[in-house]
Amino acid sequence: MRFEIPFTGHKNITALHQNTIEITTESKLTINGDCIVGINASCGCHGLPVVIKKKIRDPDSKIKFSIIVDGQSFTVTGHGSKDLKLTNPHDIVLRKSKFVCPRTIAIGCDKASSSIPKKMIKVLQNPQTKGTFVIEVT
Repeated sequence: MRFEIPFTGHKNITALHQNTIEITTESKLTINGDCIVGINASCGCHGLPVVIKKKIRDPDSKIKFSIIVDGQSFTVTGHGSKDLKLTNPHDIVLRKSKFVCPRTIAIGCDKASSSIPKKMIKVLQNPQTKGTFVIEVT
């Protein structure tokens, strides 16, 4: 099962966070949002299709996320959980930890925003950049 979310870049993307990756529907970003890698996303957790949410809430699900921008791709794998709320209308957060809140889409992820190659970050810092956040659940 696959779902794609378009997003755009922003000049304040730093991707320095050691534990999370986030995309948001918000159009503004301060330098404090050091886990955010994309803004103007087409949806947050709440807007995900029901069938995807059901699969994500299965603790046996394996979830692969890809950030695709300018011919580059960065992949993260994580796990679902029955405790995931998936109700935040603006944000989607991938976590290395097991912390769950309405913004969390996956726990136990193998990478964080600080793992994204600097070459990709440079592209994401351009407000004209259009990217795709791909969710694949098995």
